[in-house]
Amino acid sequence: MGAHSRKCDWCGAGTPIVRDLQPINASYQYWCVECARALIIKGDPIEVYRELEGEPIYGRLLDEHCALKRFYSFASV
Repeated sequence: MGAHSRKCDWCGAGTPIVRDLQPINASYQYWCVECARALIIKGDPIEVYRELEGEPIYGRLLDEHCALKRFYSFASV
């Protein structure tokens, strides 16, 4: 399945912006912006991730909503 045809693993509707590289449940790896924001606000942000859109959308969400961003890592490879 191509990146553009994939949908968010949680809501099934949104286009994923981030992939969790160390998911607790392998069924939930790809997250849209709304669901990723909800995870951060809930206090359960993705710890090791890869941005999918070529922009740091998830990184900006962490900056806006998470004071502990230094503990999370962006995977560049």
